[in-house]
Order: sequence, then C-alpha cells, then structure tokens
Amino acid sequence: RIWNLCVQDADLSVLHQTMAQCCKEIKETVQMLASRHKDIHGSVSKVGKAIDRNFDAEVSAVVAENVWDSPERQKYLSETIVEHLYRQGMLSVAEDLSQESGVVIDMSMKQPFLELNRILEALRTQDLRPALEWAVTNRQRLLDLNSTLEFKLHRLYFISLLNGGIGKQQEALQYARHFQPFASQHQRDIQILMGSLVYLRHGIENSPYRSLLETDQWAEICNIFTRDACSLLGLSVESPLSVSFASGCMALPVLMNIKQVIEQRQCSGVWTHKDELPIEIELGKKCWYHSVFACPILRQQTSESNPPMKLICGHVISRDALNKLTNAGKLKCPYCPMEQNPSDAKQIFF
Repeated sequence: RIWNLCVQDADLSVLHQTMAQCCKEIKETVQMLASRHKDIHGSVSKVGKAIDRNFDAEVSAVVAENVWDSPERQKYLSETIVEHLYRQGMLSVAEDLSQESGVVIDMSMKQPFLELNRILEALRTQDLRPALEWAVTNRQRLLDLNSTLEFKLHRLYFISLLNGGIGKQQEALQYARHFQPFASQHQRDIQILMGSLVYLRHGIENSPYRSLLETDQWAEICNIFTRDACSLLGLSVESPLSVSFASGCMALPVLMNIKQVIEQRQCSGVWTHKDELPIEIELGKKCWYHSVFACPILRQQTSESNPPMKLICGHVISRDALNKLTNAGKLKCPYCPMEQNPSDAKQIFF
C-alpha cells in the first residue's frame, strides 16, 4: 500500500510538471500573439488616417458642373459603359444596362465582341482551334498589318503536340506543314521547333529546348490576339472607359492639390473655366494618342481654332501668336530677324 501511494505521488508530480510546462508555453504563445496583434493593430489604425489624409470625398470643385445633364451626353456615357461591358465579356450585364437606360445597341456592333470573347475564353483554357480558324479566315488582313498572330498560334499548337511526348511525334511532323507559308519570315523559329523533335523521346523539359514550354506564352498569345483583332475591327486595344478612368485617377490628386493652393492663397479667379486645366498634367507615354504642339510664344497648346503655323524661315508658332506679332501687314519672326508676309505662313497638321 505504501508503494502504491509513492507511485501515485510520483505520477502526480510528473503531471504537475507537465501541466506547468503547458501553462508556460500557452502563456508565451499568448504573449507572442498579443505582441504581433499590437504591431498589426498599429498598422491597421494608420490606414484610416491615411485614407482621410489622402482622399477627399468632395471633388465638385475640380469637376465641371452639369456635365451629364443633357440626354445626349447621358446616352454617350451609357453607350461607353455598355461597350466596356461587352469588351469584358459581361454580356448579360450589358444587356440589362441597355434595357434600363434605353440604349439601343445594333447587332453589328455587338457581334464582334461576342466572337472576340468566345475566342479569348477558348485561349484561356488553352484551346487554340477557334483562334486558328479566325486567323485563317482573316489571313490576308492580318498580313496587311504585318501580324505574326497566325504563325504564333501554329507554333503554340505544335508545342502542345510536343507536350504529348513520343506518341505525338508523327502528328507533330505532319502538323509542321503549316509552317511552310511562314518559312521566309520565321526560319529561325521553325528550325528551333524542328530541332526539338530530336529530344522528344527523353522529354522536352529535360532538353536545351525546355524554354518552349514556358507558360507565359498563353498570356502573350491572348494579348496579341486582342491587339490584332481590335485593329481589324477599328477599335482601340483598351476600353475608352478604362483609359478615361485611369487618367482621371492620375489627374485628380494633382487637381485637388491645385484647388487647395488656390484656396490658401485666395486667388480663386485664376481657374474659372472647368473645361480648361490650369497646369499641364503628365499622364505618361501610355496615354499619348496624338502629337501635341505648344506655342513657344504664348505658351499655349494649339487647337483646331488656334492651329500651328509654319513661317517661311521654318519656325513654328500658333495662329494667335502670328496675329499678335503682325504689325502694319508685316511679321518679324521672334526667333530670327527675317521679315515676311503673314499670309505666307502655312498651317501644319501633325
């Protein structure tokens, strides 16, 4: 009996030590989590302050009033949104918006987007057949654009056959006949594809040609198809709505800062026209769609009503500057001493 009591005391002692160790570990874990939570909470609490500091909910001061009041402009806006939805493949949403806004979309406008999205969906699932059929049908028009789309589709289909291993060797050799029309322009690429057949038995992934299996080729072919298809349809690659939205996101903070400076310096009369920006805002080369010329005399960007004019001496100024510099029917170039007749100046079209 004494022996049993000793054994029980020993078991209780071990159990006590185990429980103490567990409690210690739990306490350390709780302290560690509390410390981490404190760091996270500090970062999260700063987010709200950063939003309040950098985002201004009141933007009416830099936006033209009543810009969407007229029915005609509302129609243009609805049509732009519907076109964007068609581009994104959100067909049902576009249909609902058309019905609710009363915008009538012609089927001839809708059909190209339906086909475009159908082919893109197939490419995203690595199905090349719809895109190949479309490229063959539009072969001549693609050649006029110097497009490499059809060759790259055939190349990608050939690579998919290489992925099938030695069992697809005969089919790959037969499919290589599709490269014949492109031999003169893509000779080097075709040689690489044919050379990879030597390593088919051991696996392309274990050969010097393993770069042929890179997965980013599928994203590239989607981009190439979208670009060339939009070119044939006479459309921009990017949606006008997305371009306008991105440009507005870049320009709005600058305009808000200008508004704040104007209010602080109490010079509200500096910027009175909402359809005219007080300064030039750099949106990056991605948003360059046409040439821009600023008159070196008046420091203003030329427009249709104030076009750039080329003087006989070769210097270019705006028409408004030309009229202001004209004196007694004569014009002296502001950059060189050459005198000339203002009527000899010619309008330039960039």
